[in-house]
Amino acid sequence: MDLKFDIKEKVEELAAKLQKDPALLKSFQADPIKTLEKLTGVNLPDDQLKPVVTGIKAKLAASDIGGKLDGLKELF
Repeated sequence: MDLKFDIKEKVEELAAKLQKDPALLKSFQADPIKTLEKLTGVNLPDDQLKPVVTGIKAKLAASDIGGKLDGLKELF
């Protein structure tokens, strides 16, 4: 099995899954490494998963900011 994957593509995929499932998102916030291992079915060393965790956190933060900005638009 080839464990190489496009990090950006994987970040997009996993962030979308987390955004659709509040329980999964809460699990990710509590223990991101363990949650990613569960989601991917792959047990990698933490240092290899950290870039994916960082990317997902950035994607989730950007989505959250976008949602809040959309809410502000409705006020005006």
